[in-house]
Amino acid sequence: MTEITDGVLDEALQRLHASGPERLGRLTNHGPMAVEALVRGGQAHTVHRWLDYYRDKLEDMPDRLAPVTDANWHEALGDPRRAADWIDHFARALAERPWREVLAAWWPVLLPGIAGGSTHPVIRVGHAVRTLLGPGGETEPRLAELAHGLGYWAARHTPLPPLRPLALAPAAGAADALAAVERISLQDGPLPDRFARLTSVPVWPPATATATSPGTGTGTSTSTTLGPDAARERLTELVAAAVHRFATHGHAEPIMLVHAATAPNAVLRTLPALPRELWPDSLAAAWAASAAVTSAYAPAAPAPDDQLRPAYAEAARASFAEVFARAAAHGDDHTIKFADTALDVGDERARAAALRGVELNPPAL
Repeated sequence: MTEITDGVLDEALQRLHASGPERLGRLTNHGPMAVEALVRGGQAHTVHRWLDYYRDKLEDMPDRLAPVTDANWHEALGDPRRAADWIDHFARALAERPWREVLAAWWPVLLPGIAGGSTHPVIRVGHAVRTLLGPGGETEPRLAELAHGLGYWAARHTPLPPLRPLALAPAAGAADALAAVERISLQDGPLPDRFARLTSVPVWPPATATATSPGTGTGTSTSTTLGPDAARERLTELVAAAVHRFATHGHAEPIMLVHAATAPNAVLRTLPALPRELWPDSLAAAWAASAAVTSAYAPAAPAPDDQLRPAYAEAARASFAEVFARAAAHGDDHTIKFADTALDVGDERARAAALRGVELNPPAL
């Protein structure tokens, strides 16, 4: 990014940090994630206009109850009333220690709760880490954004229920694994209710041994032999498969199904800042989150070909800059963030999926 766009991002984050991580009880504040995606996608000139539209959806930071400390954090974990306390806790930690050290210390603690807040907290952390690793580096607003993301995750920390493992063929890829996910019996109600109905998850990558996975609940099978580089490769494959699948299956619930791709991509973006020994468990948690969202919202059948042709035809002739500009002009926060993840995947099918997001979600601007 240029110095000018660096400044736009930091100014936008400062505007947003007086606001809480949620509104109306449990709806997520998507502002920091969306503005970071807009800047990274070459749409910095749209950021403040977008924020002017979005500011009516923001609420003040919730009241503080009591400081989170090294002695009491266990009892505060997963308590959404403590969001401001948790954000303060991470702000203090990041003022005292390097941000990578804080992230590495808390990542194994937070990872089992990746499903909390409809996976938005980990997504917010992924965007924050990308800003710190990217051009412009460490600035006060970006470190503050990491504190907000980690604090939100700690407050909404929610493990998935114990899940029955389903075996896949040894050569099964991520697309095969997503296709094998069993839909919950009743696709109705808010996401926490749907996650509570989860009963099984395919074992992917296919396991050669069994262990307890931090992202999938007690007793779920996972591979214990996957090395860090292989875990990163499989995670990259998962993000691409989930993006591609949205083009054909996103019509069932176009807002919620984007998280099957954006949540694992947030983990993928964070890997470079984490110790390599944490990468395999990060893959396991990302897969559990993607599979859970798929089970909770995926349709029984893909969209008919005639509904897909316009997006695929446009994707064949449009650049990613043009596709992302369409998402920015559309204005919906989930559409912007999904197009941002599709941009990371970078192929024609990903462009088609991003255009399907533009088609399926109502425009905000």
